[in-house]
Amino acid sequence: MELDEGIAIIEAIMFACGEPITVDKLSKASGIDADTTAKLVSQLERRYNVQGSGLKVIKLENAYQITTRTEYAPYIKAALENSRQTPLSQAAMECLAVIAYNQPVTKGFVEQVRGIDSSSVVNTLAERGLIEEAGRLELPGRPIAYRTTDTFLRCFGLRSIKELPPLPTEEGQLSLDELENNAQ
Repeated sequence: MELDEGIAIIEAIMFACGEPITVDKLSKASGIDADTTAKLVSQLERRYNVQGSGLKVIKLENAYQITTRTEYAPYIKAALENSRQTPLSQAAMECLAVIAYNQPVTKGFVEQVRGIDSSSVVNTLAERGLIEEAGRLELPGRPIAYRTTDTFLRCFGLRSIKELPPLPTEEGQLSLDELENNAQ
């Protein structure tokens, strides 16, 4: 098999998948060994960059995906006539932060942290594909645990959950005593 044919096979599989795919799955689907597959993905990425293509290869955790370049988003939106999606509410952002920093977590955990019923917000985040079920915990009632998805990573411009900004330390927080003293 020639180099161009190998790249074309990898490109076709990645394009058809439409979502992140691991090198192992690419290797199995293409019949090309994993080391060569990884090199072909790198070649495809370079080809897109050199040609100034509207497409690019992104890495998400241990998987790759073909996406469009962000600078062409306005044109794509116009072509698809997408109505603008409503931004996430403050409650949704809070739930998403709790899940992202503590995953996998249950709805009950999110509600305990937020101090308010969060079932509908968690369900909405799952419908939007930002979180997904991560199995059931070995607790009474076997509650469903949730984790963030690759869609979450893409939406927030992250390659890995490890790229989340660090949470503030205690030094960066006001204590309740300081808050009460400042209010007086």
